Amino acid sequence: MKLTTAQALVAWLIAQRSETLDGREVPLFPAVFAIFGHGNVLGLGTALQERRGEIPVWRGHTEEGMALAAVGMAKATHRRQVGVATSSIGPGALNMVTAAGVAHANRLPLLLLPGDTFTTRAPDPVLQQVEHFGDGTLTVNDAFRPVSRYFDRITRPEQLLATLPQVARVLTDAADAGPVTLALPQDVQAEIYDFPDSFFEQVVHRLIRPRADRRSLADAAAALQASSRPLLVLGGGVRYSGAAGQAMEFAERHGIPVVETTAGRTLVPHEHPLYAGPLGVTGSASANTMATEADLVLAVGTRLQDFTTASWTVFAPDATMVTINAARFDAVKHGALAVVGDAAVTLGDLAAQLTANTPGQNKIRPLGHADVRPPADPPEWRAEGDWTARAVEVRTEWDAHIDALRTPTPGTPTYAQVVGVVNELSGPRDYVMTASGGMPGELVGGWRATGDAPTMDVEYGFSCMGYEIAGAWGAAMAHDGLVTTMLGDGSYLMLNSELFSAAFAGHPLVAVVCDNDGYAVIARLQEGQGGEPFNNFYADCRTNHAEPPRVDFATHARSLGCAVYTAADLGEVRAAYAEARTAARAESRPAVLVVRTEPSAWTEAGAWWEVGVPAHLSGRAAYEESKSRQVRYL
Repeated sequence: MKLTTAQALVAWLIAQRSETLDGREVPLFPAVFAIFGHGNVLGLGTALQERRGEIPVWRGHTEEGMALAAVGMAKATHRRQVGVATSSIGPGALNMVTAAGVAHANRLPLLLLPGDTFTTRAPDPVLQQVEHFGDGTLTVNDAFRPVSRYFDRITRPEQLLATLPQVARVLTDAADAGPVTLALPQDVQAEIYDFPDSFFEQVVHRLIRPRADRRSLADAAAALQASSRPLLVLGGGVRYSGAAGQAMEFAERHGIPVVETTAGRTLVPHEHPLYAGPLGVTGSASANTMATEADLVLAVGTRLQDFTTASWTVFAPDATMVTINAARFDAVKHGALAVVGDAAVTLGDLAAQLTANTPGQNKIRPLGHADVRPPADPPEWRAEGDWTARAVEVRTEWDAHIDALRTPTPGTPTYAQVVGVVNELSGPRDYVMTASGGMPGELVGGWRATGDAPTMDVEYGFSCMGYEIAGAWGAAMAHDGLVTTMLGDGSYLMLNSELFSAAFAGHPLVAVVCDNDGYAVIARLQEGQGGEPFNNFYADCRTNHAEPPRVDFATHARSLGCAVYTAADLGEVRAAYAEARTAARAESRPAVLVVRTEPSAWTEAGAWWEVGVPAHLSGRAAYEESKSRQVRYL
């Protein structure tokens, strides 16, 4: 089959299929986000135009934004589908590096296809080319190497035959999932090669579920049986494995309290009697209390980021750490007893091992290869009864605290009150998002799961300002419930152009913009450690104006094609958000709700986060005290 390199790449993309967690077959690459330029418009652009009925192409308005939309799509599909983003060379390509960092930090698949300079070098230096005096092989696309799981530059058409299977491997592997970058020199995109027909036969990519080593399982079972106060921590890997049901069955059988990480939020029904809340700095005092008192931590599908572990001060110093993770890289961190395998099958195998270790049971119990559920007969080992009951006790206290924060008060609404309204009006299939500033602490700590499936995306691996809008656009394409994204004025100003992309394309979502006049959460960090207020709130920023201008967010959003609502108090927030939800669906476009928000009221989980505090600031003493409690598993 004689095709250009670009035509072959597009044909291969179309041939790739994916099996969802509920067994449906869908396109692995459901959408391409594109901004065309001289580096991709004739090669890849022509190939996409020729097959436009088979693979949708959506026009973005910033390269970073459209690539972030692809990331949001991957999260909303639980990593079972992958967004593609293509740009021209030079600044267009470099604009996508931030999105690659988001995908890399969050272990989310993303395929980036930046254009590149000519392999012949005949017209060098071409428009937008950066020349390196000491290395003629370098282009700006080499900047993707540190933020790509897999990087290649296609300099011959036939290289696709070796490269694309590796691309599929990385994008669909639970342990390696992350961004892939294929740099595409514009002359190579147009070259013709006789590709084998078999290369374009349909392939269905299914979730691979590797089983753990039996000896590691035995060690983990022994550690659990030696504990009396175990704590189960559920991370994003549980979501991507579709293992929430297995995790809760395991917890119920053994009486183990459960907490969630940021990436694992909404895995557990809020009212479950074993649920103690979200863990860490942006989590809950209830979960942090349980972590402090636990004598064993079983962490499943999490890389245990500093916000989850309170910079490694949230766990008891003598607690045993056991990890279950598909990626050995994450499993072995901090000297944990590492069990490497898929979350669903490994929890089932661990339950079987616990039963096999029970006195009077067969010590060599077959683990099987298909089932992921533990055996029906209950094991004898359980956590202490008082410990099991402690979960609902501490979470009830935290719920009362959140209820108090949500209670209507006169004047400017707080973050917690706005989150409460969105939470109360959201349905079981609706999806909520945020990424940066103060909102993650409000959403992670205060949200109550509305359904029986993961319905939250808090991008707090890279904490990328601007993801809130762009990622919501991608999520709106992939998720059948209404997507609501919550963000501050700083994130809105950082990257708002994909509101127009979503409006133009006809994708409904609701954006709740909380305007507190600056970077309030960083101002809190600055002043809370004894620093002088500087360059965060607008009142503390340098300007040549006696009365500097303010942004009219409502007018701006309206000019981008959105339905717009404003609210000045909590009653207006409730009414306006309800109308925004209706308008977004009815008009198939974004609806933006702008609300002035109290800048100094926060949901506090009572956990420490390590940042460098200079010796002359008043916060240094508290920093040193917390530093002395920092737990290291080495």
